[in-house]
Amino acid sequence: MPDATIYIVDQVVVRPGRASEFIDAYLTEYAPSARERGLTLDRVLVSPPAWIDGENNTVTATWTVPGPGDWWAAAVRGRHDPEPSRWWKSMESLIVERTRSMAASADDVETLNDV
Repeated sequence: MPDATIYIVDQVVVRPGRASEFIDAYLTEYAPSARERGLTLDRVLVSPPAWIDGENNTVTATWTVPGPGDWWAAAVRGRHDPEPSRWWKSMESLIVERTRSMAASADDVETLNDV
């Protein structure tokens, strides 16, 4: 059976009027190094789905890796590369808060537990 897909989800609350700028930087500056670490960008969502003066937007970027081996490999590469941390630090003026979580399809959790 092929490895179960693991989703890495970045959820970023962006200051009012700065979401488009953040997304551009994320896609042009952050995404290439994430791809080099083995992640595949699945989608970038914006909530609310409009630019509203004075309101924050939440940007949710979902990445995928094909299973725990690739997830661990990407995580180790990221820990040994100072660039992702530097990039996030450079974005602090645009960000209200951010989180990163991992997820999988409910159907795949049992398989992922069998290590």
